[in-house]
Amino acid sequence: MSDGFVMELCGNRAAWQIDLDEIDSIDLDVVGARIESDGYEVGIRNRLCWTFTGPCDLTLYPSGKLLVKTENKELAAEVAKKHVLEWVI
Repeated sequence: MSDGFVMELCGNRAAWQIDLDEIDSIDLDVVGARIESDGYEVGIRNRLCWTFTGPCDLTLYPSGKLLVKTENKELAAEVAKKHVLEWVI
């Protein structure tokens, strides 16, 4: 059974890439606002990506891909589930 995403460790081992199943694009304004309302502070906000700071740093892309900057795999998995179940829906 799929969780709706694939989580891969990035080469530097300090970040996780979250790829969503069956989603090719998102509305950055909508998803970004949901992440912000969850307590993350927006840094960069443009058509190429949005960045956030909070319990971990995030970079959100128009494809729906999310880069979670943390070495903590459990925290990255929690953020990934929230991304799939709450932010992108």
